[in-house]
Amino acid sequence: MHTIRALSIVFGFLAIGEAIVYFSGLKFPGSIIGMFFLFGALQAGWVKAAWLMQLVDVLMANLALFLVPPCVAVMSYLDLVAKDLLSIAVATLISTFAVMFVTGKTHEWLRKR
Repeated sequence: MHTIRALSIVFGFLAIGEAIVYFSGLKFPGSIIGMFFLFGALQAGWVKAAWLMQLVDVLMANLALFLVPPCVAVMSYLDLVAKDLLSIAVATLISTFAVMFVTGKTHEWLRKR
């Protein structure tokens, strides 16, 4: 029963995000907007993290299964990847370090509060 409630919450916020994109015409993924709203609901206390934990545990345990389709899709376009390998590698490295830096600064800022 807890899994059904958690799935309903997650898909409900996904639907809210998709509806916002559909009706507003935004050029932004609805799933990301829904995630922001879910984060806000968690921060406001409207949704309890404990309600989602069982679903999160299942999804994290099976995370590798979610990565198989994108990997297979990339293998279909190896010629394009090989052509732009240097730019892909540079972008990956820069974005990785940028995420690490921003995460560290955010953590420092939150710890000071």
